[in-house]
Amino acid sequence: MLHGLAFGLNEWLVDEQYERYLNNPDSVDEAWRQFFTSSATVPAQSTGTTVTAHEDAEEAAVKAVRVAALIHAYRVRGHLVADTDPLTGPTATHPELDITAFGLREADLEREFVVDGFAGRVTMKLRDVLHVLRESYCRTVGTEYMHIQSFGERCWIQQRIESPESRRDRAEQLQILYRLGAAEAFETFLQTKYVGQKRYSLEGAESAIVLLDALLLRSIGQGMKEAVIGMAHRGRLNVLANIVGKSYTDIFHEFEDVVDVRSVQGSGDVKYHLGAEGTYRALNGGTISVSVVANPSHLEIVGPVAQGVVRGKQDKATDGDEAADVLAIAIHGDAAFAGQGVVSETLNMSQLPGYRTGGTVHLVINNQLGFTTSAANARSSAYATDVARAVQAPILHVNGDDPEAVARVARLAFDYRQAFHKDVVVDLICYRRHGHSEVDDPSITQPAMYDRIDATPSVRTLYAESLVRRGDIDERQVKGALQDFRGHLERAFAETRTPAPASVHPVDHQVAEDEVVPEVVTAITEATARYVIASQTALPQGFTAHPRVLPQLQRRAAMPDAGTIDWAAAETLAIGSLLLDGVPVRLTGQDSRRGTFGQRHAVLTDRRTGTEHTPLRSLGRQTADFTPYDSMLSELAALAFEYGYSLARPEALVLWEAQFGDFADGAQTVVDEYISSAEQKWGQRSGVTLLLPHGLEGQGPDHSSGRIERFLQLCAQDNMTVAVPTLPSNYFHLLRQQALDERRRPLIVFTPKSMLRSKAATSTLAEFTTGSFRAVVPDETVDAAGVRRVLVCSGKVFYDLDAHRRTSGQADTAVVRLERLHPFPAEELRTELSRFPAGVEVRWVQEEPENQGAWSFLSPRVHRLTDRPVGCVSRPEAPAPAVGSARRHADEQRDLVVSAFR
Repeated sequence: MLHGLAFGLNEWLVDEQYERYLNNPDSVDEAWRQFFTSSATVPAQSTGTTVTAHEDAEEAAVKAVRVAALIHAYRVRGHLVADTDPLTGPTATHPELDITAFGLREADLEREFVVDGFAGRVTMKLRDVLHVLRESYCRTVGTEYMHIQSFGERCWIQQRIESPESRRDRAEQLQILYRLGAAEAFETFLQTKYVGQKRYSLEGAESAIVLLDALLLRSIGQGMKEAVIGMAHRGRLNVLANIVGKSYTDIFHEFEDVVDVRSVQGSGDVKYHLGAEGTYRALNGGTISVSVVANPSHLEIVGPVAQGVVRGKQDKATDGDEAADVLAIAIHGDAAFAGQGVVSETLNMSQLPGYRTGGTVHLVINNQLGFTTSAANARSSAYATDVARAVQAPILHVNGDDPEAVARVARLAFDYRQAFHKDVVVDLICYRRHGHSEVDDPSITQPAMYDRIDATPSVRTLYAESLVRRGDIDERQVKGALQDFRGHLERAFAETRTPAPASVHPVDHQVAEDEVVPEVVTAITEATARYVIASQTALPQGFTAHPRVLPQLQRRAAMPDAGTIDWAAAETLAIGSLLLDGVPVRLTGQDSRRGTFGQRHAVLTDRRTGTEHTPLRSLGRQTADFTPYDSMLSELAALAFEYGYSLARPEALVLWEAQFGDFADGAQTVVDEYISSAEQKWGQRSGVTLLLPHGLEGQGPDHSSGRIERFLQLCAQDNMTVAVPTLPSNYFHLLRQQALDERRRPLIVFTPKSMLRSKAATSTLAEFTTGSFRAVVPDETVDAAGVRRVLVCSGKVFYDLDAHRRTSGQADTAVVRLERLHPFPAEELRTELSRFPAGVEVRWVQEEPENQGAWSFLSPRVHRLTDRPVGCVSRPEAPAPAVGSARRHADEQRDLVVSAFR
């Protein structure tokens, strides 16, 4: 195989190295020496000039090296001149690919050279070498793969590309024509029947259906069971109809707006956001389950969600091992692929232990245009796909008007994924026949482009003409196939005149804020608690724990007897007991295995060998799987992945932890578009749990607030649970309730920082073996009859208030803890307040500024519980969550606490 030594090679460098080699082979680098030794030499051509044997051999060797450099250049740069743009045709020859740039002449075209890589080691004339190179790299497929560091991967791709593929048989040609006809007829039909309605059509990129068809057909042949597709708007309805198998009648009902408002797909979102599950049926009879993940207009955010769905399905089927029978397919637009940072984040996940899915096939439907923005204004890179080079993914640019090449590339992409379990990108270069949506006029900003598009026949027309021209099929068959498909659509359209069947939406039943829901038994036996805690110090023989960690584990093991179980131990009890109950637990986040604050130590590292040990995976009984992973430094893609994972594994407790609660800001799109609203929009239930360290402790604005107010603003109709527990035992019961409650909903937990090691914030063993989660923790330390002031609060500030009350001796003040903010525990709080005398003053106390925290959400709800005025004690309104000075923070906190008791 030619090793690519001549990348960027100049003629003078070749001459210099070869001259040194001839004089003394040991004077050149080993790589050059091997190259010159293995390079073929050719007989000197008769030129009528007498030459010495030495001169003849030297010339032959130098020519061979120059040919090697030429071959390498085509492999590196051939895609730059490939005929991949259906609107412009082939690019002029690149000057760096001209033979004269390598010191070769026209006369050398008839010379013979031994070359390696063209389906073996062969002797070829330079003219034939150039023909193979142009056919392999410069036709309607341009391949980027020389950036891949793995020599084996490069050789694999090179062999596939440089080996001529046999002409496709008539059956495949008919299949391609059928898929193109189905795709085109669907769009044409919608355009005719629903003029002016948005549908984000696939026109101009119908070959995407051919690609998916070939990809899924290949998948079936390899025994794949399922494919999961994440995609944005363009072509979505076409994919749902022609790949997933969603009925045309259902789609037309959505256009007619006659879908029952309670239907799963019709109550809360537009049709081109909807997901679906179905079965792809190949024309040869094979089938594979296919689903398209529901997504919002935030484009690429669906990518990591779909990846999470795939990994969840794989883990569920294989107990954590990577599965080969669930395929991830990601469909992108060119502008979004280049412009959205979440794409880079998702690609970066592709080979990480906690996130890899065995390789994703990425399809970029390259419009060569954003909404109205040209490529020159949309990216700084040469290609929209250049971001994928960062993970060394091969990138296959293909002309969308050559559907046979598209199908060939699809097979290559799938085979690469199967061989190396890595991502691969197909850049389908095409065009958008209409505007961003059908109501937009793209010629306003791109007149020249749309003049060319208007003059360009559809890909189906072009392909049909080429088949007829080649004699592969007659024109009567072409017209007949298209007419049959249009008739099928007409019959489906006629069915829209009948009412759509009613269906029950899974979120029709909403739990009212004051509705009493059945309790889940969350207490565990003392024996279970002691068994789980004992696992923390049951280290493998010869394992050397870190000297700073071992004492923490020993203290944890002694906690049941000491009666002071802290936060980390409570979490360990929750996870361990769930594992024993058969509930899988997945924990991810930045530094989550150790814990940001050095509190968790879910995974231990041997001080001497670096080997790892996970105590909760060694409980010694038949347990469910516990998979703790440190995530990459991402919130957006990382949380989206966990959300998708939770959809695929509803039986698991899926925990995502922010390094600090503030950092969840980086994942706001996931919170807004999925966690808070997906059930209402798409009937999509998730039990994903967010752990957000929260509390003002003098660490500045960016390490204080999990932004409670933002989550509460999104709360309605029991869509998610928001809790701020202050007791380790309450946190324990909350996690177990989340895992065991069949009514799946997201859980947002504002977890502590300083409270992690506070002696006041501990629980006794009895609190884990009895009781359940308490939404309201009453104040049982005061005589209710003598109370004249009730302070209601959540979180860390309780301990500040309680400490001040003890030191000041103000026994006439009760401090009630509101541990769950949503669903608002109206009855529990009303019951607690009713214990106190009439006319008692009620105040809400929070350490956050008044315009932040829970006050805005709670104010009207607390007022509805009592006819007395309810005041708020807080920091003044502020644009930032906290001050940056620890001293100023301490002063503010002291004033806040004192003010609460005045």
